[in-house]
Amino acid sequence: MQDITVEELKSRRDLGEELIIIDVREPYEFEEYNIGGRLIPLGTLPGAIEDLQELKDVEFIVHCRSGARSANAKAFLESVGFNKVRNLVGGVMEWQSKFPD
Repeated sequence: MQDITVEELKSRRDLGEELIIIDVREPYEFEEYNIGGRLIPLGTLPGAIEDLQELKDVEFIVHCRSGARSANAKAFLESVGFNKVRNLVGGVMEWQSKFPD
């Protein structure tokens, strides 16, 4: 599935759309700044597959700091049968540059 830009994500959130977002950064990064979503660090993702089964055919967004770890997460999830994973292009860094608090 095609990746998502920070502009599209913000627009969809502003419209009140309920989105499923998974943050694959480390806990300390999540504590410093987050855009919401569920924290599942990339290293623990393989162990969380069973808990994510309900998302197998549902669109959801993965993100990290810059988009690299979440691109790896997307590739892994697709390899185990998740069909509608979208990576947030540029990650939190892009989000903060476009939408500073």
